[in-house]
Amino acid sequence: MRLFTAPIMTVHAHCDLPCGIYDPAQARVEALSVKACMEKYHASTDADFKARAVAIKEERSDLVKHHLWVLWTDYFKAPHFEKYPHLNTLFNEATKLAGAGGTKGTTDVAVADSLIAKIDEIAEIFAETKKA
Repeated sequence: MRLFTAPIMTVHAHCDLPCGIYDPAQARVEALSVKACMEKYHASTDADFKARAVAIKEERSDLVKHHLWVLWTDYFKAPHFEKYPHLNTLFNEATKLAGAGGTKGTTDVAVADSLIAKIDEIAEIFAETKKA
């Protein structure tokens, strides 16, 4: 019967696994790859190469969104959103910049730069939360 009794102590985990597995650097690496694909696209005149650059750019854009969503939904918790009230907006803007209206839908390097800048803002907040 002891298996079915209420727990003696309640514990609260900060994240799904021990800290250290989450990092905005993963999203940044993919965003840098998106930017590189755009630059290579513009530097080439080969139609097949350009098509491949676009395909890779779109795959990497999806990975940026994935890594941002994991941070947004699994790492950051209510106290973070209270301390940094613009954090939800920042994530929303960043994921949209990695989506169809952003890097997936354009080869404009300036859009990739905007995405990288948003990720860098998220990374600053992330670093502050790791200090606490």
